[in-house]
Amino acid sequence: GKLVFSSLLQHSKFYPTGLVRSEKSAKKLIKDLECGLENIWVCDVTKLDPNDDCLPNGLNDSDSMIICTSAMPKMRKRSLAKAFLKMPVNILKGEKPIDSRQLEFYYAPGQHPEKVDYEGQIAQIDLAKKLGVGHVVLISSMGVTNPDDFLNTLGKDKNGEGGDILIWKRKAEKYLVDSGLQYTIIHPGGLKDVPGGEMELKFDVDDNIMRTQTKRSISRCDVARLCVAALTVINGQSSSFDCCNEEIPEGETPRPTEIALKEFLDTSPAYDYAEPLDFSVNI
Repeated sequence: GKLVFSSLLQHSKFYPTGLVRSEKSAKKLIKDLECGLENIWVCDVTKLDPNDDCLPNGLNDSDSMIICTSAMPKMRKRSLAKAFLKMPVNILKGEKPIDSRQLEFYYAPGQHPEKVDYEGQIAQIDLAKKLGVGHVVLISSMGVTNPDDFLNTLGKDKNGEGGDILIWKRKAEKYLVDSGLQYTIIHPGGLKDVPGGEMELKFDVDDNIMRTQTKRSISRCDVARLCVAALTVINGQSSSFDCCNEEIPEGETPRPTEIALKEFLDTSPAYDYAEPLDFSVNI
């Protein structure tokens, strides 16, 4: 979210308002990006009421909305300690030193995926409709077509409750698709903290990248650039796509983000939302 907001601040075409969950985050963002208080809105999306009359004045003339909010699982320290104790045995067995699937995670109270990735995103989509926003860009995740994806187990308790982050993301996507708003839904692969613009962008739909490639990570910077590109190169076209980085031959340069995205969209890709998936989570 910070990278997207920073990119919009530097773009002459946009005057963005960034949403943060706490005053502490707001102060840090203002300091880091040297933006004004008028560019910041402190709001917990799990408590957002689209019909509230006390919304910031700067939102009234909004043309677009980029939704970057997501629940964030936290690791239980005791599970990490156990994993470290098992390292010598795993190494002697010729296995991975640490099996990440044995680590335990949890979500902060009131910040689990159903509240943030579903209810919170629905509230933002409803707000976009109320404000007359013309275009909503939603950052989701690769893997939403697979209810058995490992990410859905993070933060899930022994009773099978909590977690299911990709399932709730998919439900929010479907809500946006059915909202009547113009939309761009971006499903990035694993996010990496590396510079953007140094590798080629690869696009596809319906999690085909997950089924055909073992390397499917993407720079966070490139995802931020895709969000901005979606506002500048998509003329009334709704789209949903997966994306990751891929190596380029030595001596060649990657295509600019806007050109790469436009060339892919010109092929008229269609993400399949027609058939509802058999998710175990019911609303």
